[in-house]
Amino acid sequence: MENLNSPLPSDPQDPANRRRARSQDGAKGGTPFKFGQAGDVKEVSVVVPPDEPPPWQYGDTHAVVGHRTPRLDAVAKVTGRAKYAYDINLPGMLWAAFVRCPHARAVVKSADYSAALKIPGVVAAKEYGSKEIRYALQHFGVVVAETHQACLEGVRAVKAEFEVLPHSARFDQAIADQAPRVHSERPNITGDGFRPESEAVVDAALKECDAVISGTATTEVQTHMCLEPHGVTARFEAPDRATIWASTQATFGVRGEAARVLKLPEANVTVLTHFMGGGFGSKFSLGVAGAAACALSKELGKPVKLMMERRAEHVQGGNRPSSVQEMTLGVKKDGTLAAYRVKKSGTGGIGGGAGASNPMIYKFGSVSEANFEVATNAGAAAAMRAPRHPQGSFAMETILNLAADAIGMDPLELRKRNDSSPIRSRQYVDGAKRFGWDKRQKSGSGKGVVKKGMGVASAIWYALGGRGAQVLCRIRKDGSVEIRNGAQDIGVGTKTILAMVAAEELGLPLARVTPFIGDTNDPIGPGSGGSTTAPTIMPAARTAAFMAGRSLRELVAKKWDCAAADLALASGKVIHLKDRGKSMKFEDACAMMPGDEITELGKRTGNYGAYESQTGGVHFAEVEVDTEDGTIAVTRYLAMQDAGTIINPMTSESQVNGAIVQGLSYALFEERIIDRQLGQQVNSDMDNYKLAGSKDMPHVEVILTDIVNGANNVGVAGLGEGPAVPIAAAIAGAVQNALGFPVWGLPMTPDRVLAAIAAKEKGR
Repeated sequence: MENLNSPLPSDPQDPANRRRARSQDGAKGGTPFKFGQAGDVKEVSVVVPPDEPPPWQYGDTHAVVGHRTPRLDAVAKVTGRAKYAYDINLPGMLWAAFVRCPHARAVVKSADYSAALKIPGVVAAKEYGSKEIRYALQHFGVVVAETHQACLEGVRAVKAEFEVLPHSARFDQAIADQAPRVHSERPNITGDGFRPESEAVVDAALKECDAVISGTATTEVQTHMCLEPHGVTARFEAPDRATIWASTQATFGVRGEAARVLKLPEANVTVLTHFMGGGFGSKFSLGVAGAAACALSKELGKPVKLMMERRAEHVQGGNRPSSVQEMTLGVKKDGTLAAYRVKKSGTGGIGGGAGASNPMIYKFGSVSEANFEVATNAGAAAAMRAPRHPQGSFAMETILNLAADAIGMDPLELRKRNDSSPIRSRQYVDGAKRFGWDKRQKSGSGKGVVKKGMGVASAIWYALGGRGAQVLCRIRKDGSVEIRNGAQDIGVGTKTILAMVAAEELGLPLARVTPFIGDTNDPIGPGSGGSTTAPTIMPAARTAAFMAGRSLRELVAKKWDCAAADLALASGKVIHLKDRGKSMKFEDACAMMPGDEITELGKRTGNYGAYESQTGGVHFAEVEVDTEDGTIAVTRYLAMQDAGTIINPMTSESQVNGAIVQGLSYALFEERIIDRQLGQQVNSDMDNYKLAGSKDMPHVEVILTDIVNGANNVGVAGLGEGPAVPIAAAIAGAVQNALGFPVWGLPMTPDRVLAAIAAKEKGR
């Protein structure tokens, strides 16, 4: 049997993995478990630590886990009872707002706050931030008032004088000769060019190829557009405590930052995020708004709320960087991807972070890469759902489609031949059958004005979770159960699946377990990024419930004079496994406690090895392209998606649905537009920044590929990023199939479609 206790390649120094490896070395065999998927099940040997339950294995059935379950907080959200950071209004609370510069690059020569201070209700108006302005709407001052209206009036009353300087707010401006520098200490373009040794190998490999294809793909900046803006309500409680209501993806990270701003021990700061309205990667830090609110609350002795206004949210709230990807691909007639050259550049504004994951997923032969970053006088980028991957997927999958056409091979077949993932191998076959891929027409062969096409693209992510999280399980004497963790539920249903895992382990109906999340007074949890929350917290939750349940079984075992191992928790009872007629109600067992409760803390240690250390997905899209007006309608979409053990199909499908909405919006609509002269974003609102709406959505089908991967005791993997990777690429592939040639730029707006058609007709 294969040993799955070796450390994962992605985390070879994980101490918990090393402990398990040593345990395996000294053991005689370990415990056998079955992991994998239908048609590919492996029996492996694992050594289970004494305070953890054995991993769920292939073929296990569950009473709670795996069943469609509405979110436990759904009613609170739709009725308005759920309170977000934006909704927090405290007695005596003050409102704060930044004073912002309209220029893309300037120096604040002077600022007069006297008129603002005369407005009734304004309690403070002063400098806050840098006098050196490097992007439009950067803040340089702050106003604090007793009401929101007085605060906004105070901001408008501030008079400032600026020395306006030349800027490079747009990508094309920043790369031009003699462009004004964004950062005085370095050029606008930085990065690494091609390595000569790699270039020589690629050049030689290209000469042996049957077809060589080149193309340049571009993607525009996409802003996060979180429905709830960035910000916090901060209450400093003299002399040495503070409470922060934050819209954040990282409660414990914000706690640490707030403690440093307030000069307090972290233990004296509480961060609360019971509900939040979107983050997508942009809300990991306290941020400038949160830091200002904390400092002002301490200074003024009252609670302070500072939530960014919508136009600033676009500019200062983060964005997905743009990309320009110049590619040359050499392919052989049998589908071998023999040589690949790709030069990548993009802008993350003043903050960097540009890049594209290209190549990925497929087996490329010789590869040569060059990577460049372009600084611009625009708001800084932030992590956005599957950072770098959607850009890279769009470009890479587009040139793969051209390669397939060049050698006369079905593009799905080309992918199957160059993908070693056993998960996607199954998804290619199952998805193609379900989608009706055999009805796909040859690229460009459609007749009439409206042309139909089908596309396919692949997903990948790295989401098996990490160590460090802790979850508390409390069983009270009355039979009630709490499961608690201080991390946040950013809207994906974490609270619900936390309760489901505990209920499953304790053999209880879900209604008997109450989950608590989003309070840093509870045990530590991870930031919600990289699809790590569920695979990090859920194993700890199961461990906590396992230990609490074991303590309860030990009480009953003592009464029945048997071994605790002879007892099980199921169907709301303690059941004797050897004497099938013997059982006790769960609440009756709880009543036997000598104290008021049983409390256990489950800790997340390292991963076992896994069936697959990466999650996989294959997505299919169907479109109709109107060649007269350039509009694209996505008519059908199928997502075959893996996330390890599916705890709740309903919330899992919701995650994929959300990714499809965002990916379609990225493919067809979203684009930050910056005025060349002023350097301002001209569509920084919810009217002119175009997003996909309900009428733009196709018929969507989500098929969750349930993989028992064995990586942790629950087997769950993250689902936030993976399905976001291939969506724009799949839609672009369908457009390419419809037209017979690609539209090389995202978003594929009507003007870009018509320009591509015109260029093709002119032979370019």
